[in-house]
Amino acid sequence: MTLELPLVVGVDGSDGSLLAVDWAVDEAARRGLPLRLVHASLWERYEGMTPSLHLERPSEQVMAEHIVASAAERAHRRNPDVKVSTDILPTEAADALLHEGNNASALVTGSRGRGELKGLLLGSVGLAVAARAYCPVIVIRGDKVGLAGTHERILLGAGDPASSEDAARFAFREADVRGCVLDAVRTWRCPVHETADTATLAEEPAQYHEERARAQLDELLHDPMADHPDVRVRSATVEGPARKVLVRRSAAADLVIVGARRRQGHFGLQLGRVAHTLLHHAQCPVAVVPQRV
Repeated sequence: MTLELPLVVGVDGSDGSLLAVDWAVDEAARRGLPLRLVHASLWERYEGMTPSLHLERPSEQVMAEHIVASAAERAHRRNPDVKVSTDILPTEAADALLHEGNNASALVTGSRGRGELKGLLLGSVGLAVAARAYCPVIVIRGDKVGLAGTHERILLGAGDPASSEDAARFAFREADVRGCVLDAVRTWRCPVHETADTATLAEEPAQYHEERARAQLDELLHDPMADHPDVRVRSATVEGPARKVLVRRSAAADLVIVGARRRQGHFGLQLGRVAHTLLHHAQCPVAVVPQRV
């Protein structure tokens, strides 16, 4: 029997990380997964190096232990049936989560961490993890309704089949375990300079691009629909910029899911404009699901 990998949550005592713990507990219960709460602290590197300062402030070790213990207690209160483990990792937060992602079903993080400016729409840790992890990353953000998960609707931003297959499968699994509707949206645009001659001789440019988008959407959904026949799917092709269409529709969703390309050997941020916009402006949690290329 294959052991299910845990949901890993980054905790730092901030309001955002507490919301992430709540969301992850509910998700772990739905999917029958264990929960792993991790906190990154560099106290092991610096504790004892400056004894005079150590006497003037609370121990970083004590603070780290308090953060993970409080998060674990919160998780237990929310659902005592979910198995919870904790760890304190002596490294930077983003590096810790990226390492943990190698053995995780998904990484869950708040939209902003402790000490980050309130004016930031998305903290640096969440952005770095979403852009570099090789497992799904869920950033917990949005309004109260979106966080509550009462819309009973999952939103899939359907990209090209080659870069969105894993995202589509993730979306179907989510809709299946929640017993809710899956909205699959593929956007299209007709270039202003394009004429019927440059698109296709038989059709108008707009019709050509819409039908092409529909064919790509049908191709993307075909296999996961067969694997999850009970999921109610509402597919749509919509004219307009994908990032604006999805941000607007996120107001009626419990989770919006998009794919991301991951190129082996490329260590910089690998996040497209659509995912970047959603991580900053969506009105519900955002899942970025990597597609290895």
